[in-house]
Amino acid sequence: MDGRLARGSQTRRAILRRAADIASVEGLEGLTIGRLAGELSLSKSSVFAHFGSKEDLQLAAIGFAEEVFRELIIQPTLELPPGMPRILALAEHWLAYSRKRVFPGGCFFAGVIAEFDAREGRVHDAVRHGRKHWLALLARIVREAVDLGHLPPGTDPEQIAFEVDALARAANDEAVLTGTEVAYERAITGIRVRLGVDQGVRVAAQSPPTNEE
Repeated sequence: MDGRLARGSQTRRAILRRAADIASVEGLEGLTIGRLAGELSLSKSSVFAHFGSKEDLQLAAIGFAEEVFRELIIQPTLELPPGMPRILALAEHWLAYSRKRVFPGGCFFAGVIAEFDAREGRVHDAVRHGRKHWLALLARIVREAVDLGHLPPGTDPEQIAFEVDALARAANDEAVLTGTEVAYERAITGIRVRLGVDQGVRVAAQSPPTNEE
């Protein structure tokens, strides 16, 4: 029974990996149980056993992408000292995640937000929930930097979080559209200028840890 459970878990993750890859390029509406079954050489009943509906599949793909995001961007950042090092690391890991094409369409959430921002329903709510928590994390890290004296008193953490996120998302969109990487350099330059950080200071690596999924 343990072996069957392990194989079932592996199959589920393989389905979610492929689903997230597809969604990053074509959107969550591009996901169907039949398509995933065909591409992964599985029966439709096997895929259906893991995800009873298209919406369940979409929600699970979002959850998988969030897990990857935490593993490659958030966790390495939180291992660094609080304050400015974490702000810069979070931005650099985010840009590296997009640059490396962890998902073939760039940042998974950039496309999904555009796809579901004006809709209603469980998928929209899940995307909004994740977005809310991401910006809250950014603001919290900025607030730590203010408390430590790394940023001036009176700095608005929510404003800085909004601007850092906006520059990173703009870089992702431009790079995916044009196939060039100059946008990433412009984004990190803009973030450093906004934070008042010397351009020569390095905090995070250019590439996030390898995701083995």
